[in-house]
Amino acid sequence: MTLVLVAIGVISPVSLQAQISAPLALPMVSSQLPTLGDGSAMSSADERRLGDRIAREIYRDPDYIDDPVLAEYVQGIWQPLLAAARLRGDLTPELDERFAWNVLLGRDRTVNAFALPGGYLGVHLGLIAVVNSRDELASVLGHELSHVTQRHISRLISRQGQQTPWLVGAMILGALAASKSPDAGSALIVGGQALSAQSQLNFSRDMEREADRVGFGVMTQAGFEAQGFVSMFDKLQQASRLNDNGAYPYLRSHPLTTERIADMQARQALVASGALNAPPTWEHAMIAARARVLSNPGIDALRSQLDEARPAHLVTLESARQVAVLYGAALTASRLRDFSKARTYLAQLTPRVSSDASAARLARLLGVEMALAAGEVPQIPFDETSAVRRPELFLGTQMVLQTGQHAALDETARRLQTWVAGHPKDAQAWQLLSSVYNAQGQTLRAIRASAETQVALLDYAAALDRFKAAQALVRKGFVDDDSVQAAAHYIDATIIDTRQRQVEALFKEQAFER
Repeated sequence: MTLVLVAIGVISPVSLQAQISAPLALPMVSSQLPTLGDGSAMSSADERRLGDRIAREIYRDPDYIDDPVLAEYVQGIWQPLLAAARLRGDLTPELDERFAWNVLLGRDRTVNAFALPGGYLGVHLGLIAVVNSRDELASVLGHELSHVTQRHISRLISRQGQQTPWLVGAMILGALAASKSPDAGSALIVGGQALSAQSQLNFSRDMEREADRVGFGVMTQAGFEAQGFVSMFDKLQQASRLNDNGAYPYLRSHPLTTERIADMQARQALVASGALNAPPTWEHAMIAARARVLSNPGIDALRSQLDEARPAHLVTLESARQVAVLYGAALTASRLRDFSKARTYLAQLTPRVSSDASAARLARLLGVEMALAAGEVPQIPFDETSAVRRPELFLGTQMVLQTGQHAALDETARRLQTWVAGHPKDAQAWQLLSSVYNAQGQTLRAIRASAETQVALLDYAAALDRFKAAQALVRKGFVDDDSVQAAAHYIDATIIDTRQRQVEALFKEQAFER
């Protein structure tokens, strides 16, 4: 079964623990209008468990993607939105603690974003590729966040009160799959409820208007420009006039009603019209180009991307578009393993973005990524400051592992240990740490890190298998004669025993829910 990340109203896949930015010092601003009220019969704990069940399936899907560069960019928008929702009082302490607040990225070209039970949100790479700015992306994430904080999802699910939670989860998963491939989803929708799932899980008009209002307040409170909300709405309205050719599934789950359009026109009057068509920043243009390449990995599609970088065509474009085309062409050529051409495009890109720190950083990261793909030793060293950021940390780790720089393994392990201590649900970080431990010959720690990878992916059964394998090594006398090593193994074994008991409790709860 292939689970596609396509929105059907309340549904949303995604995420990884990307780098978490510090809370913003924002002034307290309360919502001016009353909310629709909770009216939910489903507890926050039950909703979180249902969300976990759905997210576990999404993590297994081949369309799920944890690209450190894209994920960091999205998190740079998502975390300020969460901070603003807390300060406004939209995100209560209970929901803040209980829900996951994870954004999951889907390798899909369609323009879509959506919310799942339990605080999981999903973003298709197609959406990142089409938005013109951070502000436009913030408007969509703020809207979806508000569906969660206003308990819209819980109230919709409570309509299915006669159904068991696992059946509701199966309906949601089935509707996700059936949205793109009816044949793939039919087996998941229990009891022939495919036709009713869409209407039962769609948000009401009142909920959509409330998410617009609250989301607008959240994004502006977080410091994003109001015109991002207006210009994104304008994009959707234009797509709606074209009767939506299928590239905008967001329109089907969030239809543009007369009331929503009128409200947005009123907001648009408050925004300077000249700001609506502002060109994208170089950083955003490069991120959008990356999303386009990664969302369409087919050989023919990649080759067609290179056509835009023809010199005769390139000179006709404005600067941000030139930067996007060259970045996309370099990444595309690298994925096609034409590294000579990739280096040529990167050499054209680098001087163009040298005056912009964020864009120059993306170019440097791409250079390292390309060198590793070519089996070369990257020539761009990471300093202590950059090494604590997720993309640099991961690329630096891959460089150490690939080039066999054993002298750097200890420092790499230390940095990854620090990272997972602050981001314990970062599955990719745990997996890299497991690889580093293996390279160091620390088998017990490698197995434990592999187990934590599965915990982060909510696969408790697989995690328990690994914890038990580690315990079996200990029972067989897996202890070095060296007293220091023996003490370290004893500590590791104690941690493994504790984590095994904790995960076993989670697994039993998971099995009971089925």
